[in-house]
Amino acid sequence: MDLSDRPDSPGAAPRLRRARLAVVLLFLANALVYANLVPRFPEIRDSMGLSNTAMGAAIAAAPAGALLVGLSAGALGALVGSGRLAVLCGFGFAVVVPLLGLADRWWTLAGLLFLTGALDAVMDSAMNTHGLRVQRGYGRSILSGFHGVWSVGAVAGGLAGTAAAGLGVPLPAQTAAAGVVLALLAAAARPLLLPGSDDADHGPAPAAAGADTGDGADTGTGGRAGSGLRTALPVLLLLGLVLVMASVVEDTPASWGAALLRDDYAAPAAAAGLAYVAFQCAMTVGRFTGDRVTDRYGPVAVARVGGLLVAVPVGLALLSGSGAAVVAAFALAGLGAATLFPAALHAAGSIPGVGSGHGVAVVSWLARVGFLAAPPLVGLVGDRVGLRAGVSVVVVAGVLVVLLARVLSPAPVRPGAGAPSA
Repeated sequence: MDLSDRPDSPGAAPRLRRARLAVVLLFLANALVYANLVPRFPEIRDSMGLSNTAMGAAIAAAPAGALLVGLSAGALGALVGSGRLAVLCGFGFAVVVPLLGLADRWWTLAGLLFLTGALDAVMDSAMNTHGLRVQRGYGRSILSGFHGVWSVGAVAGGLAGTAAAGLGVPLPAQTAAAGVVLALLAAAARPLLLPGSDDADHGPAPAAAGADTGDGADTGTGGRAGSGLRTALPVLLLLGLVLVMASVVEDTPASWGAALLRDDYAAPAAAAGLAYVAFQCAMTVGRFTGDRVTDRYGPVAVARVGGLLVAVPVGLALLSGSGAAVVAAFALAGLGAATLFPAALHAAGSIPGVGSGHGVAVVSWLARVGFLAAPPLVGLVGDRVGLRAGVSVVVVAGVLVVLLARVLSPAPVRPGAGAPSA
């Protein structure tokens, strides 16, 4: 960022505010994609005559695409710029989502979900990188707010999908409308982005839970960073395991909440998506309030309570015969899981001797293992034992979070600099 873009120069604040709005629009678009489809998964499964195992395997194609393609985001961002890359992914979603509404074969569904996961991984990296550029301009943490916006978008998408299912809107019509919305959001964000290279304005980032440098720059010296990464690998693996458990908790209501309510609790189509919506609503509240709660009680205590909020209510609800109890339990699970990703990323980015970018990259990649493994695991157990038994992996994940919480012990944080007003 050149001198005219710095926060203390006359034209900086308006430009940063515009760029902040651009990132908000990108996070919103990214959230709408998957959430809009989730309530229709049971319908898609039944229309194709798929088993739970086959449906779970198709859903798992999305995180598989993310794992295989996600590492290319850095090189692509360096080539075209993080903001432009995120916008291009938004337009890509505007094409792929309507095609999902037309899929009529397992391999077509799996292939399109693979593309969805690949686009999601690249867009996730790109929009976070651009968000970190904006954050450096502000001189204080604003990244958590973007993730809160993502949760709002997920709730909105889930409600839209649930309403469309309840009203009997044909899936192709719903996905076509979603494609138009995604294209409009991407087009609106494009002119608001910060210009120039992602590396041009790299400097010390403000204190933020889990904030990464975002542009591939190493925060430490090369040799010491590599040595420190090897030394810290056991801790990073434990932090990665925390995020795998968080991924299982987040994915299950999205991939299987609607099927669970319909198959085991006889919920109508209009209510089938409520487990996911309740989870995302509570997670949104947790993300917007999590920083203050963590500052007061510490990440370890918050994670332990969060793990209990996941395991105990979901376990009791699965033993009951009440669909309302399942919805309420997933709401509590969303509240409990809300701070896990920020806390683990913050811990990974604060390990002495390890560059922030390296630590965050390792645990973020490991987190996708949970998103890859959870859908087919739940589907397999669901076919052999029952979907309630499959969804009980959430209870196991909550218990493991309680046991692993100590690895989230806090690290020193730098105070941020002055910033333009919000």
